[in-house]
Amino acid sequence: MPRFSVIVPAYQVQAYLHECLESVLSQSCPDLELIAVDDCSPDACGAIVDEFAARDPRVRPLHLPANGGPGRARNAGMAEATGDYVLFLDGDDTLTPDALRTIADRLKETGDPDVLVYDHARTHWSGETLRDQSAEHLTEQGPAPFRLEDRPGLLNLLTVAWNKAYRREFVEREAFAFPPGSGCDDDTPWTYPVLMTAGSLATLDRVCVHHRQRRRGGILGTTDRRHFDVFEQYDRLFAFLDGRPELAGWRPLLFRRMVDHLVTVYGRRARLPRAARTEFLRKSRAHYRRYRTPGSPVPPGSRARHVLIRLGLLRTYRLLRLTSAVHRRAVRRSVRLLRSTRAMALRLHYRIQLRLPLRADRAVFSSHRDRGHGCSPGALEGAFRSFAPHIRTAWIARPEHHHTVPTATRRLRPDTAAYWTALARSKYLVTNAEFDGPPVKRSGQIVVQTLHGTPLKHMGLDLQERPAAARDTDFGALVRNVDTWDYVVSANRHSTLTWERVYPGGYTTLAHGCPRNDVFQRATSADVARLRETLGIPADTVAILYAPTYRDYRRTQRSALDLERVVRRLGPRFVVLARAHPRHGGPLTGPTARVIDVTDHHSVESLCLASDALVTDYSSIMFDYANLDRPIVVHAADEDWAAYEAARGTYFDLRSFPPGAVARSEDELIDIFATGHWRGSRSAQLRSAFRERFCPYDDGRAAERVVRRVVLGEADAALPPVVPPAERHPVPSPARTRLTMIPQPAEAPR
Repeated sequence: MPRFSVIVPAYQVQAYLHECLESVLSQSCPDLELIAVDDCSPDACGAIVDEFAARDPRVRPLHLPANGGPGRARNAGMAEATGDYVLFLDGDDTLTPDALRTIADRLKETGDPDVLVYDHARTHWSGETLRDQSAEHLTEQGPAPFRLEDRPGLLNLLTVAWNKAYRREFVEREAFAFPPGSGCDDDTPWTYPVLMTAGSLATLDRVCVHHRQRRRGGILGTTDRRHFDVFEQYDRLFAFLDGRPELAGWRPLLFRRMVDHLVTVYGRRARLPRAARTEFLRKSRAHYRRYRTPGSPVPPGSRARHVLIRLGLLRTYRLLRLTSAVHRRAVRRSVRLLRSTRAMALRLHYRIQLRLPLRADRAVFSSHRDRGHGCSPGALEGAFRSFAPHIRTAWIARPEHHHTVPTATRRLRPDTAAYWTALARSKYLVTNAEFDGPPVKRSGQIVVQTLHGTPLKHMGLDLQERPAAARDTDFGALVRNVDTWDYVVSANRHSTLTWERVYPGGYTTLAHGCPRNDVFQRATSADVARLRETLGIPADTVAILYAPTYRDYRRTQRSALDLERVVRRLGPRFVVLARAHPRHGGPLTGPTARVIDVTDHHSVESLCLASDALVTDYSSIMFDYANLDRPIVVHAADEDWAAYEAARGTYFDLRSFPPGAVARSEDELIDIFATGHWRGSRSAQLRSAFRERFCPYDDGRAAERVVRRVVLGEADAALPPVVPPAERHPVPSPARTRLTMIPQPAEAPR
């Protein structure tokens, strides 16, 4: 029994059928059967099907005696299917490379749901490829599998059969079949019943099908009475609902979808013959009255469409559309005018400020593109106030982050007059990214760039050879921005050598340590206890901070670990603090009693202090966490490491020089914690070597040294000497004292 049965109906697609069938047979997942159905096509489709069947035993040819349309061809294919899952593919469409492998992985990950919905892209004859605009409904975040009631937005997707994988037993049990039809709307009474009836659904946020938009020959681009078939298909859909009382709650929504569908067909003038438009409107009004659910509200944005269909008032409908369009254009023009006027006023204001003298007693700070107070710029802002109190500091942040800014610091909103005044006239500009604009670098201004700690993944100009990670990076703008830097803060020799190569410029490197890590040497046990209480960490538990990095090559980010399973296997004395990357777009998992979502917490340093151990993959947080001398476990599966290395690239093999134990699977990770190897002697040795290499200057005074060097002008020899790692005493974790009382296991090298 194959995993997949791919059914391809073929009718007058001889120019595209070779590419279609090859896209299936060349998949990296070979566990399939390809059922190619020649729908009595008058061209060479039948011969092409036989040619493929002769050369590949996975191809099963079917030749129908008469043309019955794609619905009947699919039904004939389903009758022959033997796979676990059935997929449909039109004869002029193609599967994307590795689509079936990705679908198989997602099916396994979600427990073999009844239906898996995936994405598609339209491939136009001009060569342009556009992804579906409703792809946001395919997010893989949240629990899976689920029922349609949990994600009704799936009904907004295109109502086609070829963007889903169907469990064959489910289809056979429910006796689903395609109705006869013209081929333009006969998927409607199939798609809605399947989604509403499915006991379990899952989504895959990946383009698996390239849907060809032919220049000529497609039914949707022709003027034909076959578009009247839409009425018969909705008759079938509502008849299905009448036979399933338990699905009656979906009737108002499907009624609204029907109205939208009818208006779409009527509104596309090229679809209906001119003489048939009045008849179509009359039949639409009859369907409206027949299937309307009394008392169901009509959304405000849909009222004009409902007026057209319900009353058949074409002139009224056109007047409403014209009035609405005029109003929208007027509003858009007013908004554009206001924005343009404001932007011109701010530019003029900025130019005036650039001609005024610099203020030697002012410093402006920003972190992570105007997020809250924190990271190394936050540590330096505090050091400015402590060691250079004559400098007045200001912090740039969006209003929702202003609560994180200390009261002694002025708050600035981006793109305001005060913002541009500060950038034009402050002597010191400190950031870890870049300022919006960007601002003009004035003579006498000093720009301090802290970057984001120690790099493991490729950065800067090294991304020129990594298009999946570089995306739309403007490397010319990047180099021009580097030319404005006066100082770059470095945590270690590895960082110094990397920054000077990937961000080449005339700046001075300050190898004084990472300022954001100063707090690790200064915090007390009382601070840690307070943080744990604030986060809701139960007493006498081991708190594991899980902080994976961002995958540039994935459109949708998801956790590589089933955190609920991890804590369930480890038992009640473990909890997980789940911290998603800032670019992740949401939490790693839904919060539970023992999985605490800390994604929105403004200070990752506080999370490090509150935890007893760190689990990460390739995130630079490991270099910071090593300063705490607490256990670190790296989760790096072989296939994941290979994908990350190929797409983003790393500066050294983390698995050969790790900061602690390395887990290559979820079960191995659980085993490392369950057996105590995470805190064993071997892990301590690895962590010590890692600290020696990457934390040589992080003794708690990095920010002080930077301020003394940059602001006070002290020579390097006069700066506070660095305390060696062996002589530092970072605050211990609450669990450390308890765990050292338990005999530690002997540990084999990992």
